[in-house]
Order: sequence, then C-alpha cells, then structure tokens
Amino acid sequence: MCIHQLNLLTASSNLPITNFLGKQHPIEAHHLSSICDIMEKAMVNGDTCIIRCILVVFQVVFKFFFSAQTERNRDIVRRSGLLLWQLLMAPRDQICSEIQKEVCLAISSGLNILYPGEAEINNLLKLVLTEGERNSGLSQLRDVILTNLAEQLQNNRFGSEDDDHYRLNDELLHYILKIVVRESCVLITKCQTVSKDDFQRLLSTVPAASSCLRYLMAVQNHLLSNTILIKPDENDDSDSSLQGETLKVQELKTSILSLATQILTGCDEVLEMLQQVTTALINSDIPDREQRLKGLEQITKATMLGHLLPVLLTSLMHPNLQTLTMADALMPQLVQLVLYTSQTALLLKTQSPVFSELNASPGAASDQKGKLLPDERMLEEKEEPGFLTGLKIPAPWAAGKTVETVHPVRDNYKFKETVHIPGARCLYLRFDNRCSSQYDYDKLVIYAGPNTNSRKVAEYGGNTLGYGSRSVLGTGWPKDLVKVEGDTVTFSFEMRSGREHNTPDKAMWGFACTVRAQESSEDVSGGLPFLVDLALGLSVLACSMLRILYNGPEITKDEETCQELLRSKLLQRCQWQVEANGVISPALTPSPSPLPLTIDEDREFTYPSDVLVPPVGHYFDLPRIRLPPGIMIKLREISGRARPQFRPSIK
Repeated sequence: MCIHQLNLLTASSNLPITNFLGKQHPIEAHHLSSICDIMEKAMVNGDTCIIRCILVVFQVVFKFFFSAQTERNRDIVRRSGLLLWQLLMAPRDQICSEIQKEVCLAISSGLNILYPGEAEINNLLKLVLTEGERNSGLSQLRDVILTNLAEQLQNNRFGSEDDDHYRLNDELLHYILKIVVRESCVLITKCQTVSKDDFQRLLSTVPAASSCLRYLMAVQNHLLSNTILIKPDENDDSDSSLQGETLKVQELKTSILSLATQILTGCDEVLEMLQQVTTALINSDIPDREQRLKGLEQITKATMLGHLLPVLLTSLMHPNLQTLTMADALMPQLVQLVLYTSQTALLLKTQSPVFSELNASPGAASDQKGKLLPDERMLEEKEEPGFLTGLKIPAPWAAGKTVETVHPVRDNYKFKETVHIPGARCLYLRFDNRCSSQYDYDKLVIYAGPNTNSRKVAEYGGNTLGYGSRSVLGTGWPKDLVKVEGDTVTFSFEMRSGREHNTPDKAMWGFACTVRAQESSEDVSGGLPFLVDLALGLSVLACSMLRILYNGPEITKDEETCQELLRSKLLQRCQWQVEANGVISPALTPSPSPLPLTIDEDREFTYPSDVLVPPVGHYFDLPRIRLPPGIMIKLREISGRARPQFRPSIK
C-alpha cells in the first residue's frame, strides 16, 4: 500500500512532500470518472483489495488534486459521494471494518468537496450525531470527522480565518455534548454492572477520551486561549483596531458563557449518576466492592468531569472572565455542582452509609444501618463534619528543592547554585548518603547567603571508600539535617584533582542535597482525591463569583466624577423620579413620607422609617438645611436682601 503510506506522509503539513503535492495541478474530471468506474466494477465483483486501494486514491485526490469548480466536476463529485455512501451504509456482513474505516477517511478528506456549502456540512454532521448510535458506519464517520476537526482547531488555537469552519454551531455542539454526557454516564455505570475481569480491563483503558470529548476539549481550549492568552497589539492604537478587538473579545466571552453553561449542565447530570453509582456500590455485597470504589475515581477522570471541568474552573478564575455577567449566569449551576461533588467525595471518603430517613424512628434507623435510602432522604453527617476532615492538604513548598552535581563528577568540574525560599526563617539541608569526592580538597562549600561572599556555614569533601585521599573533611558528609539561618543558601563545589585510573564512579559521585523550609518533610506525593480537589475548586470559583455579585456593577466614570455631588445632603433630601425616556429628574409631587423641616448638617441624615399619608392639598413643606450664620450673612450680602425684621404685634 505505497499510496496509503504516501497519504499518511502528506498528512503532516511540515514535510516537503506536502508542499510538493500542494503545488500540483488538479486532475481532470475524466480521470476521476475513470476512478469511479474502477470502484463500481470492484464493488460488483466484491474485490476488497481494489476497493481499499481506490478508497486511498480518493483520499489523496480529494485532498490535493481536485477542485469542483465546473458543472461536470460537480457531477463526478456527486457520483463519488454516492459510491462512498453505498459502501458506508452496507451491512456489516458485506463489508469489513478496514474498508469501512477507509470510507470514513475518504469522506473526511473530501468533506469540503463532497459538501461544498455550510448548510450541507451541518446536515451531514447532524445526521451522524443523531443516528450514529444506530449505525456503526455513521458512528465511525462521526468519530473521524470530529477527530479531524479537533486536530485542525488545535493547530489554529490562536485564531485564523478557518475558525468558523472548525467551530460548529450551537445546535451541533448541543448534540455533541449530549453524546459526551451519555458516554460519561455509561462509563461510570460500568463500575457497578460489569464483571470483575471486565472492570480490570476497563481500568487499563482509561483515561482515553472519545472523539466527541476530544472535540469539546479543543473548542474549549480554543475559546479560552484566545480570551486569556492573546494580548492586544500595543503598536496599533487606532480607534478601529481597539473597537474590533473589543467586539472580538465580547464575542469570545459570549461563546465561552454559552459553552460553560452547557458543560456545567452536563457535569451536573454526570455527577448525579456518579452519586447514584457510589451509593449503590456502598450498599452492595459484591466481593470486590472496595476495589471498585477505588477505581471509580480513576474512571471518573476519563469522563467530562476530568477532561473538561478542571480546565474550565481554572480558566474562569482569570480576571478576563471574572465578570458580573458570568457570575450571574453560572452561579446557580456552580452551587449545585459544589453540593454534588462534596457529597460524593464524602461518600467515597468514608465508604460508609451517610443517608438516613428524614423522620425515621430509632427502631427504623437501626434496621436501616448500613443501607443508603432513596433520593427523598437527606444527607446527614454521622461521624465526620465534612469531606475534608482527616485529609492532609498538599503542601508543594514542603517538597523542597534538590541541588545536585552530575554523577559522577568529571575533571575540572565546577558547580554553583543558590536556593532562595521567600519567607523562610531558616533552611534545612538533607544530603544523599552517596555523596563523595575523590580527595578531601574536592569539596563542597555552603554559604548562608546569595553568593560566596556570604557567611560560610560548612564544607564537605572526600570519601571513606578507600580511594583517593581515603579520608573526609571533618566528620564527613552529614547524615543528619544541616540548619542554615535565613532564607537563602549558596552551594559551591569544585573538582580540583584529576581522576585516577583506579577510582570507581561511586568514589566520585559528587553530591545531592534537598533544601526545605521545614525541619520535617511533609508527604506531598499523594495529593488530594480527585473529587475532593474538584469540590475545592468549585467552592473557590463559587466564592469568587459570589463576591462579584455582592460588589455589583463597576463604578462608572460619571459616578466617580459626581462623587461629591452624590454625597451632598442637599441632593439627598430631593425627591427623584424616572421619566419615560429614562431621564432622572426631581419629583413634582411630594413624598408620601414627610421629612423633618430642618436637617442638622452635623448629623448623618436618614429617612424616617414610618410611612404616613401625605396631607391634603398641593402645599407641602420640604425639609431645609440650616446653614451656619456666617454663610447666611455672605448670601445676604451677595443677594442684597437684608435680614427680615419681626415687629411685635400690637393688640
């Protein structure tokens, strides 16, 4: 199958043969017609070898040598498509799996030629997505097309003119997401239903993502990468450029919100199934129950919960996506997911019944011990307050940093490295028990500071293996921890002697040292269980979104400019109303809650809590602010109006 190998080579875009084939002239219509004649004859005779060869020829021709520009070419293309579909839809007993695979590759290679319009491609994809479960040929064609689209989208991650072609519309994405949710639920259900041997084989195949899941991952990564990683062009500050970038960012955020909403909805359904399977396994009496519960977490990672949700949660914490619109739309789903993940994590952690009937009697409670009850019963914490109780939170900083030479060291070898752990009061050094050098003057010097001018702490060299100097500096390479004050330590090693012919590698091993900020190292290798980690991530994102909702919309420039006016008590006493066109203006009618006639400027003004019926008539005394005498005198001088004189009344 030389031509098949040629086709595989041309699949790589960076090979010279790809550029060579891309520059060749397209074949004429009668040549493709001859290929179709050969295919029809082979199909009539049942010659599988010829059929397979012609299918590979179709793949190369569609990819490099054909263009359906004329009416005759389009007729030949329709004929080719009918032949391919005839093979694809043939019964399984009449066509082998290898030929079916080649048919799918041929259709995928000529997708834009066989289906030149966007509507035709969408109809094809809708067919394979909705009917793929009922027909093996359509299912395989769906997988091939989606895998190809996912690879193309991954290669064009940071934007290109073909983005719209590789990113399917929302309706098709919805179909793909339904398939992914169904696949995830089926995979989790197998942990309960399959036999012991089949379960072990299942564990050995995960986490392998299906083609639908791979495509969703590619779409999600494409959208998130373009929103988070791409920065605006600083050299182009024109208004049109800024406006175009703003519109593009808004479109990306809208697409991310739509996709995130669908993914969280699907994850909600998968988590519900996961909780049901976990409950059923805990209640079951199968011999390998513990092994299945342990393997359930590994299998969960192979679903959309492991491939889609962690990346989405991490990306939504980016400032570009921490918006009020995102928080308002995603908050209800996040809360539901936090509940599901925390409850399921608690179930897997305890591996004991934690459900009880809401109003069960003591006798009934004892009868139900060890059994989980149906959905109408609530989660009740029996022994522990939460899924984090008893778990050790990983401390990556506790693993320390390893500093080491090459092994073995060579002649004239020099090594210097500085380790800095911010905030550490002191550093603890633990040396490998294989540390050695040929002579004691081939030594390591340790300094408490950022360079070799800092205070010297200790020096080590030599070996006790009977080679070279046959001695060591001082008490030799340390067996216990070495304490260095401060947050910085510098290592300086120099090989001054030449290696002797009888010195083995173990006598010139060099050194290796682990630097930590704590005296006792913590266990950091295991990490948190997957569902616990997922529940914590969801909780952090939910709290972040809740803070955005609490803070509300950002303060506008107009509000910042009018801060002094907004704090004015003179404006605070005004009654405002919203006009039909949205303009805010002072109210012409009095407030139903009468205010005091005077407002003391030295006290904070608050409206009275009681609501009274306004007095009859149009007259209403508005509250006035009592101004200081000095300001009143100035106002009278400016206005030219003297202070009114009150004469005593004469009876």
